[in-house]
Amino acid sequence: MIRVKSRGNETAEQMLRRFKKLCEKEGLTKDIKRVAYYEKPSEKRRRRTRSKPRLKPMR
Repeated sequence: MIRVKSRGNETAEQMLRRFKKLCEKEGLTKDIKRVAYYEKPSEKRRRRTRSKPRLKPMR
């Protein structure tokens, strides 16, 4: 869980900006965008295979 505490004379806009940066760093925004719409199983499989590191064939 992400918490943002006020630092001295920090405005609400600055706190919100820090909160957004922390969410981006943790990958929450990426995850929210991913589950915001239905993804077909074939697309899930394709995304997973693209994200896996490829092994180089040995010669």
